[in-house]
Amino acid sequence: MPTRSAAVLTSGTATAAKLLAAALAFAGAYAGLSAYGSTGTAAAPSAAPSAGISARPAAAVTPAARELPVTAPAGEHTAPARSGVITMSVVPEPGPGCARSYPARSLVVNPGPGRTVSYHWRLARWSPATRQWRAYLVDHGGFAAPERAVEWRPRITANPGWYRIELVVKGAATVRSDRFQVSC
Repeated sequence: MPTRSAAVLTSGTATAAKLLAAALAFAGAYAGLSAYGSTGTAAAPSAAPSAGISARPAAAVTPAARELPVTAPAGEHTAPARSGVITMSVVPEPGPGCARSYPARSLVVNPGPGRTVSYHWRLARWSPATRQWRAYLVDHGGFAAPERAVEWRPRITANPGWYRIELVVKGAATVRSDRFQVSC
């Protein structure tokens, strides 16, 4: 769903901006206190208790940082989306097991400019018994613009087989990715 993806992207960007601002504020405060302690000047006794700063030289402080895992490899989807082509990658999910998501991206051109276009993503799985592709997962979306880059992240866990991703746009031809094999 493009609105959910956009909301997640927007909230993630806002969170990253807040974390960056907090880190810069902390670094500035730390640098200010370090500079104060290294000058060798002592504050007036009346100013020290009110400011909460002692007249002793500042001790070296090593800020602790928690390392967060990157959820997608750097450079993922660096090429612009193109109409009629589905680009995809594989992103291992954190934790035990072999769960992976398969981000797919394409450019949807509205066949009727000025109107809303509907589309849906479909993850199809090859059925050896019937010898045809069958829908495994489906996601719907739409927009009212001349064109839009759309993305979908289907997730496959413990279901080996051959898959492909299809993008079906109402009023246009279906676009299919190359087939890919999931082995666990």
